Amino acid sequence: MDDLSPHERLRQRAERAVAVSSRAEIESFFKETAKEVLMGLARNPHLEERDLLRLLERKDLPHDVVLELAHHKEVRRSYTVQLALVRHPKTPRLLSLPLMKFLYVFDLMRVAQTPAVPADVKMVAEETILKKLEGMPRGEKISLARRGTGRLAASLLFYPDGELIRAALDNPYLTEGHLLKVLGREGLPAAVVEQLAGHQRWSHNYHLRLALIRNPLTPFARVLAFLPDLAVTDLRDICLDHRMPQPVRKYIEAHCAARLNKHRRVPPPT
Repeated sequence: MDDLSPHERLRQRAERAVAVSSRAEIESFFKETAKEVLMGLARNPHLEERDLLRLLERKDLPHDVVLELAHHKEVRRSYTVQLALVRHPKTPRLLSLPLMKFLYVFDLMRVAQTPAVPADVKMVAEETILKKLEGMPRGEKISLARRGTGRLAASLLFYPDGELIRAALDNPYLTEGHLLKVLGREGLPAAVVEQLAGHQRWSHNYHLRLALIRNPLTPFARVLAFLPDLAVTDLRDICLDHRMPQPVRKYIEAHCAARLNKHRRVPPPT
C-alpha cells in the first residue's frame, strides 16, 4: 500500500523527470502542471531541441522553469530554441536581450510582433532592426516595409525609393499617429508627401489632410482638393503657422473668407 505523502510523491516525480531517458517516459511528463516536476524536466539532459520547443510553446510555464530551460545545453546549439526563448513572455530580460543580438532581421520582426512579448523587449527588437537598415538589401527593406511593425514602416519612409514608400504606406500596422510624426520631421522625401496625399487609405484621413496642407511639399492641386471638406476653424488655425508658404496661406485665407461670406448670404428659413 502506498503510504507516501503528496509532498513525497511530488518529490519523486520531480526526481524522475530529471532522470528519464526513453522517448516514451519523457513524453509522459509534457502534460505536467506541477512546477517542481517541470523544473525537473527542464534539467533533463536527454531533452532534444523539439522537446525544448514544445515546452516553450506553453505560455503558462512558470518563470523559474523558463529560466531553467534557458540554461539547458541544447539552447547553445539551437537558433530556433533561442528565438523561442526571446519570444516567450516569461523569459527574463537579462536573458532575452543579449540573445537578440544574434537573431536575423525577420526573426527580430517576429519578436516585435508577438503580442505576449513585453513592450520594452519589443522596442529593443525594433531598435536592433533600425540599426541594421543601412546595410540591408533593398528587397529586404521592401519586405520589412510591407510586413513589419508600424514604427519600422514609418522609419523606412525616409528612403527615397518609390516602391519602398508604397510598401510602407500600405503596411497594415501603420497608423495615423505614425504618419503625423513623419510629416512633422525634417528630411522627408517629397515622394512620401506626394504618395501620401494621393493614397487611397490615408488621403481621406481628416487629421492627415490638415497636416498635409501644412506641409510645403504637398502638391498645390492636392491642397485645393482637401479644402472644401475641412472646417473653416481648422483652416484658419493652419494659417497661423508661418512656416507655410505665403501663397498657400493667402489662398486658404481667401477660401475661408469666401465660405464664411457664402454662409452669411444664405437666407434664413421661412
